[in-house]
Amino acid sequence: MPSFECQVCRAAFDVPQKALDKYPGWTPKFCREHSPKKGGAAKASGGGARARTRTTKRDAGPREEHLTRAQVLERYADGPADGVFTDGSSVPNPGPGGWGVVWVRGGEVRAERHGHEARTTNNRMELRALIAAFELLPEDAEEVVWTDSRLCVDTITKWAPGWEKRGWKRKGGEIANLELVQELYALARAHPRCALRWIEAHAGNRWNEYADSLATAWLRDEL
Repeated sequence: MPSFECQVCRAAFDVPQKALDKYPGWTPKFCREHSPKKGGAAKASGGGARARTRTTKRDAGPREEHLTRAQVLERYADGPADGVFTDGSSVPNPGPGGWGVVWVRGGEVRAERHGHEARTTNNRMELRALIAAFELLPEDAEEVVWTDSRLCVDTITKWAPGWEKRGWKRKGGEIANLELVQELYALARAHPRCALRWIEAHAGNRWNEYADSLATAWLRDEL
C-alpha cells in the first residue's frame, strides 16, 4: 500500500491504492490525526510542535509491517498459490522507493527480483515491478500476473490500446510515466497467455505480502 509522510508530525501513513486511483495526481499530505477534515489544521498550528517532539523521522516508519521474507511466510498462508506477484512503493511519495517480484508455482518460489531507486514515485515502482514480472516469464508462459495497483491494471488492459491508436496521446493531457507504460504494454502483448489481475493489498495474501517485503527490502538490513 502506498505510504506518505505527514507534513505535521512527519510520521508515515498509508493510503489505499483505490483511493489514489480516484484522484490522479493527488499527493496526500496529512495523516488521519492531522487531516484538515478532522481539525488537523488546528493541530498543525497549535499542536504541531508537540507532535514533532513525540515522533521523529527516525522512529516514524510506515505503518506497513516491514516483515522479512521469512516472517511473511511464517505469518501468512492465504491467497493464490500460483502466479507472479508484484509490488512497488516510495516513502515518501515522491521519494526513495523500491519494487519486488516473486514467481510462485504450487506455493514454491521459482524466482524473485527486487530493486531500489533513490528518487521515484509509487506508480513508477508499481510499473517497474510489473515490467520485471513479465521479463521473468517466457513468451509462451501461461500465468497470472498479480498487482495491487488498480491503476496499473486499468492502464494496460483498458486505456493503453486506445492511447496507442492515437499515437500515445490522451484527451486529458500527457500520459504519466509514458516510457514505462509503453514498455509494460509491449511486454504484456508479447505474453498473450498471461493475464494481468488486481489483488487486494495487505489483506493477508501470502505472496502479495511477500512481494511487498521485497519492495521494501531497501528499508531493512535483512531481506
